[in-house]
Amino acid sequence: MLKLAERMGRARPSAIMVVAEKARRLKAEGRDIISFSIGVPNFLPGEHVYDAARQALLKDTGAYGSNRGRDDLLDAFLKHLREGGFEGYERKHLATGVGAKHVLFNLMYALLDEGDEVLIPTPFWTSYRDIADILGAKNVFLHCGAAQDYKLTPAQLEAAITPATKLLMFNNPSNPTGMVYSEAEVQALADVLARHRIWVLSDDIYNRMIFDGLKYAHLVKARPELRDRVVLIDSISKTYGMPGWRVGMIAAPEAVAQAMVNLNSNHITNLPEVVTAAAVAALDGPQDIPRQKAIDFAHKRDEVHAALAAIPGVVCPRPQGAFYAFPDISCAYGKSHGGTVIADDVAFCNALIETKGVACVPGSAFGEPRAVRISYTCKPAELTEGLRRVREFFAELR
Repeated sequence: MLKLAERMGRARPSAIMVVAEKARRLKAEGRDIISFSIGVPNFLPGEHVYDAARQALLKDTGAYGSNRGRDDLLDAFLKHLREGGFEGYERKHLATGVGAKHVLFNLMYALLDEGDEVLIPTPFWTSYRDIADILGAKNVFLHCGAAQDYKLTPAQLEAAITPATKLLMFNNPSNPTGMVYSEAEVQALADVLARHRIWVLSDDIYNRMIFDGLKYAHLVKARPELRDRVVLIDSISKTYGMPGWRVGMIAAPEAVAQAMVNLNSNHITNLPEVVTAAAVAALDGPQDIPRQKAIDFAHKRDEVHAALAAIPGVVCPRPQGAFYAFPDISCAYGKSHGGTVIADDVAFCNALIETKGVACVPGSAFGEPRAVRISYTCKPAELTEGLRRVREFFAELR
């Protein structure tokens, strides 16, 4: 057989999807499985979104669309940006793609050459590392453990920047930890970045899922002069319960946005019209569902954090956004459950799903092998039962 491209040797499947697929398989076999694995919001958008999609189908012409994104979608995103306190962006600063992951791949493709250094605060979302590896960039992981609430410090950032540094990945609120940077923390990081000419990809897709009355802080709002090197990434997936619709958006310096448009013209051409119509309706329509879901997730966060705090040895900084918790469960290492020794996070997750039917993602997938990720988007009764099983699992360790 002829060989694949060398870069494919660096490509790996999503660790999150591997766990999610195992949970689905076991459930199909009749097992009682509760999945805390995949980051799907588990709610649907309002009826106005489906009405817009149906109308688009009735009016469909079958024509190609814009490589950048249809004007009404760009305008809806501009409105969303202004509501978030971002002024001065125009259509020329925007581009769209088939979900935030596609947007992220295109951005990294456009910005990185082989050997460029990418700074990745750790824990990280898995695709940051995976895409950089495919492109032949050099990942530089900045470990941010539970003791520092999984957050990057200004001193860490300053020390990590070298002449080879090309890009910083910054995710706020965070997947996988659910942590949110305060205004003061963002300001301090922005002050460091203002002294260095590097690109920043600011992954903001959970920006409307922030709890406890915290404000949404951003590097560009902290230091407006960073606008010429910071790219804002957003999506309809999490906020509006539309991950399968696949719409990602960026606001960026004009040259970066145009690079995205050029790449789109060579592979996706354009977003489908029905998808565009649904995205416009979500962004422009009533916001009551996203607001209520953020409140609901905050209540679920409280339940998850209380349950984890009650387990001796488990450490979990209190999440303040998104819908994840990221407990350090390393207190279980070296112990056994039903004769199985828990050597690491992977063994922990395997034992948990096999004995208790609860699926979590090993923290090593996110660069932190002392932890696991819990996505608490399931139904309330399932969440309560799943947490009971986790507590039971720890109580049975010997």
